[in-house]
Amino acid sequence: MNGVLNPFSPGAGTPPPALVGRQELLEKAHVAVQRVRALRSEKSLLLVGLRGVGKTVLLRTIADAAEELKCQVIFIETPEDQSLPELLAPPLREALLKLDRMADLNEKVKRALRVFRSFLGTIKLGNEYLSMEIDPELGTGDSGNLQADLSALLVAVAEAAKARGTAMVLVLDEMQYLGEQEFRALITALHAVGQRQLPLVLFGAGLPQLVGLAGKAKSYAERLFLFPALGPLVASEAADALQRPVKTQNVEFTEEALALIFEVTQGYPYFLQEWGYELWNFAERSPITKKDVERATPGIIRKLDENFFRVRFDRLTPSEKKYLRAMAELGAGPHRSGDVAAALKAAVQAVAPVRSSLIRKGMTFSPAHGDIDFTVPLFDAFMRRAMPFEKG
Repeated sequence: MNGVLNPFSPGAGTPPPALVGRQELLEKAHVAVQRVRALRSEKSLLLVGLRGVGKTVLLRTIADAAEELKCQVIFIETPEDQSLPELLAPPLREALLKLDRMADLNEKVKRALRVFRSFLGTIKLGNEYLSMEIDPELGTGDSGNLQADLSALLVAVAEAAKARGTAMVLVLDEMQYLGEQEFRALITALHAVGQRQLPLVLFGAGLPQLVGLAGKAKSYAERLFLFPALGPLVASEAADALQRPVKTQNVEFTEEALALIFEVTQGYPYFLQEWGYELWNFAERSPITKKDVERATPGIIRKLDENFFRVRFDRLTPSEKKYLRAMAELGAGPHRSGDVAAALKAAVQAVAPVRSSLIRKGMTFSPAHGDIDFTVPLFDAFMRRAMPFEKG
């Protein structure tokens, strides 16, 4: 079939042609934005789930909807090697300058800019930020204590948004990479904003360990956030995600083909896009059949092994690879940490640093005390293909 007309779009954070199974969550986010803009209290949302369930796509969709409501949106992906203040400063500066240009002179907006200028003095950034032509608000946001300074800054920013009749929407992806001190400061700042019923809300996303990290950072985190868990799609949703896009091109999948795709992808949205994309290019005509799926799947798996899985595998140290291979030997997971250590013929304490390192890298998480599991779906099968298992 014509590859130019292929409706599928596998990629990191790339919107699928049919976003299915998430409408209830999107509606909840839409209501939250409207309530906050109307100066009504609402909990922020932190989406949690494995790789490939569509967290980034949902954050982008929420951000787009907030912009349509004329909110100021700050979208940040949290890398492992940059601090939260460094990440916040550039988009926050842009948002404040937009507020400043919206209408006549407003003291709340000017004050927010002065507090922002004070905050900049506590972090290391380029001269283009420090040379802003505005005097700092001395004594506010400049103590060097991140928890106090970020609270002062976000309160001032939210007050500026209120003065302009809008809301500030923070969107943070990959939040599991935030340090504990940064997470604590962010939660404290959101608490301060909420107590004043100011129009600022956070939509975040991260791997499953995000819930525990939030609770560890601040004991009252569960009262500030909702933690909707995103999992794979059920069979009917997966079929809809595949069938709806191709029908616009007068193509369809057979029921047997859809059932087999669901079996091999386990309903994970990213893998559904990969299979849909490759099958469109592989099949000669409609309908796309079970035989097409059977013949194309080995090549799709090879492509994933060489790209999606290999990128993650190559970041690992030899000892980390060995630990994950032992996990894979036990199956899909979750597994008791003691069972993984036993498979390696090692003491639990001896491999504990490796386990911790894998969690920090976002390769594994602990769904319950003493348990360990993969954050990447189907990674156990990849590990079995990628390297032999060696005990001890």
